[in-house]
Amino acid sequence: MAEWTAPSEQPGMGPVLHEEWCSFRVWAPNAQGVSLVGSFNSWADEQIWLEEEDQGYWSADVRGVRPGDTYKYVINNGEKYWRADPCARQLTNSAGDAVVHAPQFAWEMVAPYGTPAWSEMVIYELHVGTFNDVPGGGPGSFGGIIARLDYLRDLGINAIELMPSMEFTFDFSWGYNPAWPFAIESSYGGPWALKELVKAAHERGIAVIFDVVYNHFGPQDLEFGLWRFDGWGENDKGGIYFYNDWRSATQWCDTRPDYGREEVRQYIRDNALMWLEEYQMDGLRWDATSYIHNVYGDRNNPGANLEDGWRLMQWVNSEIDQRQPWKLSIAEDMSNNQQITEAVGSGGAGFDAQWDAGFVHPVREALIYAEDGKRSMRALRDAIHTRYNGDAFRRVIYTESHDEVANGKRRLPEEIWPANAGSWYSRKRSTLGAALVFTAPGIPMIFQGQEFLEDKWFDDRDPLDWTRTQKYAGILELYRAVIRLRRNWYDTTRGLRGQHITVHHVNEVDKVLAFHRWDHGGPRDDVIVVINAANRSYDQYTIGVPQEGLWRVRFNSDSISYSSDFGNHQSNDAFARPEQKDNMPFCADVGIGPYTAVILSQNA
Repeated sequence: MAEWTAPSEQPGMGPVLHEEWCSFRVWAPNAQGVSLVGSFNSWADEQIWLEEEDQGYWSADVRGVRPGDTYKYVINNGEKYWRADPCARQLTNSAGDAVVHAPQFAWEMVAPYGTPAWSEMVIYELHVGTFNDVPGGGPGSFGGIIARLDYLRDLGINAIELMPSMEFTFDFSWGYNPAWPFAIESSYGGPWALKELVKAAHERGIAVIFDVVYNHFGPQDLEFGLWRFDGWGENDKGGIYFYNDWRSATQWCDTRPDYGREEVRQYIRDNALMWLEEYQMDGLRWDATSYIHNVYGDRNNPGANLEDGWRLMQWVNSEIDQRQPWKLSIAEDMSNNQQITEAVGSGGAGFDAQWDAGFVHPVREALIYAEDGKRSMRALRDAIHTRYNGDAFRRVIYTESHDEVANGKRRLPEEIWPANAGSWYSRKRSTLGAALVFTAPGIPMIFQGQEFLEDKWFDDRDPLDWTRTQKYAGILELYRAVIRLRRNWYDTTRGLRGQHITVHHVNEVDKVLAFHRWDHGGPRDDVIVVINAANRSYDQYTIGVPQEGLWRVRFNSDSISYSSDFGNHQSNDAFARPEQKDNMPFCADVGIGPYTAVILSQNA
């Protein structure tokens, strides 16, 4: 019989190992009694009893528990409910047993690491199960990502964003159905493998951002744990972890957490801090925050606002800012809502950045149109010029994300020409979009495989086709070139990391647009970007520039080095002459090919 004492004097939820003992603590306010069963006592019920503490918590210390032992709680509420631990870091599977996990990990690295500045960050969103997987087998793993980190570093990526990797139902999923918010998906490799990935990424100077889901839990496999965890529930709802009235309703069943219940708020707060502190993540991306602060995800319906949800976001973001202010909190709100990234002290939600619907939707629309005449340069101007709270880096900008390339939508090259994503038109216009992503103000992001023209749409059972890195090696090189300019790799395009922008040339007739980016201004800082969104070329197209002298072409997306059938239209270095143009004191003549972006700056 296992030796145990209750209650525990050790802090912390779930199993916490200390010397020869392991403390267990669980929240079950409606339980009449709670016992612990596991591999350490041959799964004998009514042997190890937890003692009730304040606010419905139960705890005990058990001797002889080891990492890897499996266990469950038996909740007695007139009936018995065998439950896995809501705070377990690991489960055998989403319908299985909790596993005792030792969180200690050797984080020492070869070189010091620091999270990249937000103005220098380039994000690569990826799905663990499909990023580096062999077709026909199980899903990919954290180890598979490690095998491709050098590739990402060479591409110029300095931040990866992992789609949700909490324990979910079965082995294949997008991850947005977390049954166990604290546990790492077993088919991906579990908690130690995730820590190995974070360490390996940091050793290469790559940050890791983790996608969290707090707008709902499940809905699958909740009946094995969170759903009516201690037997209680009202109105056929989910019990202590969920709203038990009309506020529970989501697109994913009645699974919205009860943001007004102190213990649930603490559960979510502890979860967020776990990723940043125990797993040393560099940031969090919150899924669908509009459904945290409004039942229907509609801020124009104030009667459905969830003030408790808004306060939860403020509290967690304030905690992060106090403890690790250099780490990035990103909201997927998609509502162009300034308050999302406004400071908590001013009533905002306190996020550092938000996915920008005001960029992706008009840019994709403009690029997808087959007829040049339908492309709106004014819409592109507005998409480029938008900022939140007066800060260029309060938004994440992209043309592809997991949401934009699934659920009835496709990869951008596939949208441009369905079933012919490798066409000249698809390559030209999708890379024009990439140039906009990496030159417009914001934190740029691409979705896995975008850099080698992945086709069709995102499917959690369809791995990336890595042979396309050879088939479209030139497109891959184009992405590498423009990413390095965005990061000021050669100290010639510092302005692409700066706050300032003027979209000074908008030609709605010929579909040409130009804008000026700068930080402090001057040589190697001022950047001019020219976008030709029509299927015609120019030997000399006159645009305004801010300084006299020689403007050097740093990037020409029509270069034959990116594809043998690109026009290689000459975009030569240009001398600025003292003639006012576009409200600029000087002007220069630029050659530009069809559906092409040209980037210019000056040397010292």
